[in-house]
Amino acid sequence: MGEIMLRLSSPGNSRLVQSESMEVNYGGGEANVAVSLQNYGNEVYFVSRVPAHEVGQAAVNSLRRYGVHTDYVVRGGDRLGIYFLETGSSLRSSKVIYDRSHSSFSEVAPKDFDFDAIFRDADWFHWSGITPALSDNTAECLRLACIAARKAGVTISCDLNYRSKLWSPEKAQNVMRSLMQYVDVCIGNEEDADKCLGFRPEANVADGKTDADDYKHIFQRMVKTFGFKYVVSTLRESHSASDNGWKAMIYDGQTFSVSRHYKITPIVDRVGSGDSFSAGIIHGLVNGKPQEWSLEFAVAASALKHTIPGDVNLVSVAEVESLMTGNGNGRVER
Repeated sequence: MGEIMLRLSSPGNSRLVQSESMEVNYGGGEANVAVSLQNYGNEVYFVSRVPAHEVGQAAVNSLRRYGVHTDYVVRGGDRLGIYFLETGSSLRSSKVIYDRSHSSFSEVAPKDFDFDAIFRDADWFHWSGITPALSDNTAECLRLACIAARKAGVTISCDLNYRSKLWSPEKAQNVMRSLMQYVDVCIGNEEDADKCLGFRPEANVADGKTDADDYKHIFQRMVKTFGFKYVVSTLRESHSASDNGWKAMIYDGQTFSVSRHYKITPIVDRVGSGDSFSAGIIHGLVNGKPQEWSLEFAVAASALKHTIPGDVNLVSVAEVESLMTGNGNGRVER
């Protein structure tokens, strides 16, 4: 459940101020997860609201082309949310500019959805911290969705996904901490856990100076506080906009696992990499895989996402598993 948006990007690594045309994509945190999971062979339904005009339909079509079911995408409101992306390179950071105020999804109401019907026969419900950050309306709809999912016995995952351009840490913690009572699998990074929940490990991530024990202690506290079945964290070492280190950790209340480390350079497009990680974790756990396998699958999948333009991760299970086994040399497959 979440907002799908129109993404307008300056071509290549050009700046927005110099661009005379824009590249068009559709995506959003939860929509990106939906596409990845469908690509892996899972049956996925997306819950959202888009305007009843051609741009809204184009967003719906972008999901349908990958097989995501859109039965629960309702129509209403005047506009689709937009974001502008300027892709950085080397020492210049990427930039995102939101134009999503008064979007169709941000003005959603509980009457728009029959959550009991939506969660009937469902196995898993995924949402991110972006959804309750959009408006009080979306936060209330999400709360009701979580209650219905819990009643139906559905596993619930949350990618904390803190966005400073949408709300403050104070507002985020006030809303997000109350929603954690419904969450089984909590996914994020050190900033997300700090800003959304008030938990922060002692780590200098930018310099790659991280201690797994610091994260383990934080994970243990989070499990004790909120009752999570799993806590999962990505760890990005951002050496430049084009050169990142990438790994992750998972804790199930007993076993703490750290993934393989990937060096990703050059980066083609890092937008959606966190979403592809969430999809990888969900794919593993919902299909009964061990937590170590699920973690390695998620890290490999998200590493591959950095090589693909656009929001969504267009890779297959076989491609991810190939990278998991060490086949990352980039040789042409004939």
